[in-house]
Amino acid sequence: MSSQTLATEKAPRPYKKDLLILEQLVTKDFKLKYRRSFLGVLWSVLNPLLMMIVMSIVFSYMFGSNVPNFPLYLIVGNVTFSLMSDSTNAALTSIINAAPLLKKVKVNRYIFPVQKVLFALVNFAFSLIAVAIVMLFFQVMPTWHFIWLPLCLFLLMLFCIGVGMAIGALSVFFRDIIHLWSVVIIAWTYLTPIFWDLSLLINKGAPHWIIMLVKINPMYNYLEFMRDIFLWQQNPMPTVLLMCIAWAIIALIIGIFVFKKTEHKFILYV
Repeated sequence: MSSQTLATEKAPRPYKKDLLILEQLVTKDFKLKYRRSFLGVLWSVLNPLLMMIVMSIVFSYMFGSNVPNFPLYLIVGNVTFSLMSDSTNAALTSIINAAPLLKKVKVNRYIFPVQKVLFALVNFAFSLIAVAIVMLFFQVMPTWHFIWLPLCLFLLMLFCIGVGMAIGALSVFFRDIIHLWSVVIIAWTYLTPIFWDLSLLINKGAPHWIIMLVKINPMYNYLEFMRDIFLWQQNPMPTVLLMCIAWAIIALIIGIFVFKKTEHKFILYV
């Protein structure tokens, strides 16, 4: 066997190298987030629980009268939307913050926004403990419909990666996007039925275009997917499933396109 063949076999494959870097970056972010914190990862459990309690007190009489197990409805929507907002907010500045590393080491740049999304997924996993606590409190037992959970999270991760790659790349050239995205997230929060139900708009006689705007909202569909699993204990509606798949593909295609078109100029602007 030639020395060239041996060298090829010993050299790590590109995707294995990327996976190793992703693992190291996620681990680093995890340690940094909970460093010098007395409760550590418990905050990922306590935070959604405390938010659920406060929001239940505030919104239960206004929006929760027609929703069974409103606290569970609320916490499932909240942690799912937070997964998207946390991951995209982190991916937004991932390339800019990685400037020192980009200038010293040759590494695939897509790793940085993807890593932020994966780190948000790790935190989300701890948030599911809070969801389980609420389910036990209200005696909502899990069913076999939980087998849909990996698919829902996979599609949501693809959507977040696509959005994160697009805004992460664009923010390198247009720093105003960093400020604009916070406004988008706030508007998106109110457009998504996190603490209210779509039937409220229908019962109030809202214009058809507003109802359709909510229904095509990507996060409305991902929240519906999650609530079908956790709260309603049923298979996701076919239209919801198709919308989740469509949005994941659309976001990923746009994200990759924008990223590939701009990444060669990152080093000049970071």
